[in-house]
Amino acid sequence: MKIAVASDHGGFRLKQHILDYLAAQKIAYKDFGTYSQDSVDYPDFALAAAEAVAAGKCDLGIICCGTGIGVSIVANKVPGIRAALCHDTFSARMSREHNDANILTLGERVIGPGLALEIVQAFLTGKYAGGRHACRVAKITEIENKYCGPK
Repeated sequence: MKIAVASDHGGFRLKQHILDYLAAQKIAYKDFGTYSQDSVDYPDFALAAAEAVAAGKCDLGIICCGTGIGVSIVANKVPGIRAALCHDTFSARMSREHNDANILTLGERVIGPGLALEIVQAFLTGKYAGGRHACRVAKITEIENKYCGPK
């Protein structure tokens, strides 16, 4: 498994905690930046990570900003991406099991690093349940194809 990780300046410190966690768990990752707390535009970094996941270069993604909202909006513009903003472990697990989410977004100004790492663990260990959820995920893809064209 390889994880695409990115942040803007508002999520930089949280991203660093996540990178440390992934390294400790021996989970491969690619850091798409930013690489400091200097002010940057979050769409640039969220897009890079989302494109890597959509292209199959990374299996899943984790993107942070101040609230997690902006990067979620950006990631969800990329065909094939189902990004979920989660600030609790239940939502993170369900985003994988029910929605087949492939990117987790988090807000550094909303949650602390301890809870964030629990959410990351729930997201990364969650498995898509398929079954009754498959037709719903397929409908999401149909909507995406209608407006964006097939992936």
